[in-house]
Amino acid sequence: MKTAATLPLSDRTATDTRRWWALAVLLTGTLLPPLDFFIVNVALPAMQGSLQASASMTQLVVSVYAGAYAVTLILGGRLGDLYGRKRVFIAGMAGFGAASALCGLAPSAEVLIVGRFLQGVSAAVMAPQSLASIHAIFPAGEKARALSLYGLTIGLAAVAGQALGGVLVSSDALGLGWRAVFLINLPIILLAVPAAVRWVRESRLEQAARLDVAGALLLAAGLLSLVVPLIEGRERGWPWWCVAALVLSAPLLLTFWRYEQCLERAQGMPLVLPSLLTPPGLRRSLVATFFFYAIAPFFLVFAIYEQSGLGHGAMAAGLAVLPVGLGFLLGPLCTASVARRLGPNTAAFGMSLEVLGLLLAAGLAWWDAPPWLPLPLFLIGLGQGLALPAVVRLNVDQVDARWAGLASGLVNATLQMSAALSTAVIGGLFFTLAPLGADAAQVKAGFAGAALAMAACLGLAAALARPRRSTP
Repeated sequence: MKTAATLPLSDRTATDTRRWWALAVLLTGTLLPPLDFFIVNVALPAMQGSLQASASMTQLVVSVYAGAYAVTLILGGRLGDLYGRKRVFIAGMAGFGAASALCGLAPSAEVLIVGRFLQGVSAAVMAPQSLASIHAIFPAGEKARALSLYGLTIGLAAVAGQALGGVLVSSDALGLGWRAVFLINLPIILLAVPAAVRWVRESRLEQAARLDVAGALLLAAGLLSLVVPLIEGRERGWPWWCVAALVLSAPLLLTFWRYEQCLERAQGMPLVLPSLLTPPGLRRSLVATFFFYAIAPFFLVFAIYEQSGLGHGAMAAGLAVLPVGLGFLLGPLCTASVARRLGPNTAAFGMSLEVLGLLLAAGLAWWDAPPWLPLPLFLIGLGQGLALPAVVRLNVDQVDARWAGLASGLVNATLQMSAALSTAVIGGLFFTLAPLGADAAQVKAGFAGAALAMAACLGLAAALARPRRSTP
């Protein structure tokens, strides 16, 4: 007979009045990772000047965080299953606070990059525990409400990050300047950690799989060997180590894949389950997901365009992105209605709106008509808000229900890998057209070129996301 202590946690919390307090704490862990991806964009020009950083270092501030987050995300979820989600959530949040302090106090660009890498790893340890704990502590009748608040929190992070970064940099509170975008995490974490100790219940899987540490290390090595040369090579004139690392990335990633296949055949639990990717439809939708998130560097190049191309201050640059946030918030509210009319074409429709918005933004930048920018920005946000839930569903619906959690983690990892690589490649295009010290006209041309590159990627994603016609 099962005792109260051994029942699944969701069966023991129907009368637990602390679960909504626990949700507030868990949503803090949901908010911080995407917030810290977006909040740095407006602060990058100030960081570049303060630390005498190169354009490649500026790109690394964004892409190293996204890459570390992508590589560690699935591993972070397994840590919670094995050692307890509450314990791992608190450890991840404490690590995120320490890494934020390192970023905020960084004396050089190199130390800042190390801090951002540690932030990404800590965020990937912390973030998966929120969703897993919500599933564990809420009864079925309340789960939908809790999950809707979870989704809203992610949307708010994207909206608030850029604007908050602008406010913090321009206000120069306590003379901290750009450092405030990292140090603001500390009081939040100092409040959240004790609250988590008090209100969040512990949960774990009774028979969790062992960690695939070797797989995670191989994937990390392969991804870093690909991303770092793409960022550093252009500015350094492609030295031998950049070329060597780039060449080495292919065998490292192939070794990772072969290792995962061997581990699955040996009845182990690999980081990525190769058999999960057997359906060709899932492989196609994951490629679509990868190109879909090529929009990630938009916020970086837009922030620089606003400040160096249009001459706006940090606060104005942060507030200028609000139409994207408004569209992103409205998009999910329209998804159900659009899905009833378009069905499986919903994701492609949302991406098409983003393509239209990016093309308009590129044209307005090229012809120097910034007063009209809110319209294409709203279209970009609306399309993103419509497409994102549909893209996740497009992938998860193609796998057996028992692997839905693993498929969801794979989708999230694909999104973050895309963010890292697109920041390297499209960010590299922008800085090629608008190098350090470029005049306003070059920055505008760089923004237009980057927007067109993102539009091309999203157009490809939309084509891949359309359902394939069955042959008679």
